[in-house]
Amino acid sequence: MAITYKDSGVDLEVYEESMQRLPKLMHRTFTPRVLRNDGGFAGLFSLDFSQKLFARNYKQPILVSGTDGVGTKLKVAIAAKKHSTIGIDLVAMCVNDVLCTGAEPLFFLDYVAMAKDDPTLLEQLVQGISDGCIDAECSLIGGETAIMPDHYKLGDYELAGFCVGVVDKQNIISGKSIQPGDVILGVNSSGIHSNGYSLARKAIFDVGKYKLDSYVPDLQSTVADALLEPTLLYSRLTRSVLSHYKVKNVVHGLAHITGGGLLENTERILPNNIDLVFERGSWPILPVFQWIQKLGSIADSEMEHVFNMGVGFVLIVRPYFATSIQNMVKQLGYECWPIGQASEGNGKSRFSK
Repeated sequence: MAITYKDSGVDLEVYEESMQRLPKLMHRTFTPRVLRNDGGFAGLFSLDFSQKLFARNYKQPILVSGTDGVGTKLKVAIAAKKHSTIGIDLVAMCVNDVLCTGAEPLFFLDYVAMAKDDPTLLEQLVQGISDGCIDAECSLIGGETAIMPDHYKLGDYELAGFCVGVVDKQNIISGKSIQPGDVILGVNSSGIHSNGYSLARKAIFDVGKYKLDSYVPDLQSTVADALLEPTLLYSRLTRSVLSHYKVKNVVHGLAHITGGGLLENTERILPNNIDLVFERGSWPILPVFQWIQKLGSIADSEMEHVFNMGVGFVLIVRPYFATSIQNMVKQLGYECWPIGQASEGNGKSRFSK
């Protein structure tokens, strides 16, 4: 008896239907620097504008790349059957890392893998990715959809992403310029973002015995809504601040606060002779973290190591400009607080006693 690809679990007609839904979600993210190549094997992007009016005129352009996934936050989205925002998380996890070099994000590619073709599900996932790219001001120029029966359980899927940005070599922000007295500005997160979900799920579902549709008065939302709050993107913030101070070297360090928390992620960019000293209580801990900690009887040190605790992004700036930068960030709709300062040391981040 002859068998077909469809017999093995891959329906090429349904796959083609899925593919036909995606171009419109990509095209809405395109800028004049994208060279249309629909149906081609690769995405095309011009590093600079051809029109003199919009030319970037890079002197030594350096390409910056980042890749990431969403982790077990996917399990929450799958269980809740809410797929339209998880793509925002994917974009944010990649783009926010690229921003930490001072780069402008240029374009994004996604990888989606699932057990069986599902055009509606795929469209929802790519809708979120498209929304995230618009917020990040980068273009979704390509991707890959893999149908892998037997490898994934029916209904499961995996997401991964890849972002490329550019920065002039003279404008790279590496943290090497951080000096004693520099002010640490913390920018708010929207919640858990996309890290620590294995611990959060254990505390909420295994220990607390909550269901996804349970309403939590302390959070004024259901469990599902609290856990699926999308990761914030900080593209507008970094673009506005860095473009405002084009000549002066004002921003000495940038950090995206993900797994490892505030201390580990800021320590990654420190010179060997500088410490960062953070002040506990200088920013509000979001209720979702207090709720998770209480449910799981989780130690403070463990919470601070796993979660962002309400600070999703950090700028380390010259003290003279700290207040003006803080006000600029607030005007963009973020919350922003002075949460510590740099001092002489040995390359460590720590909380003050």
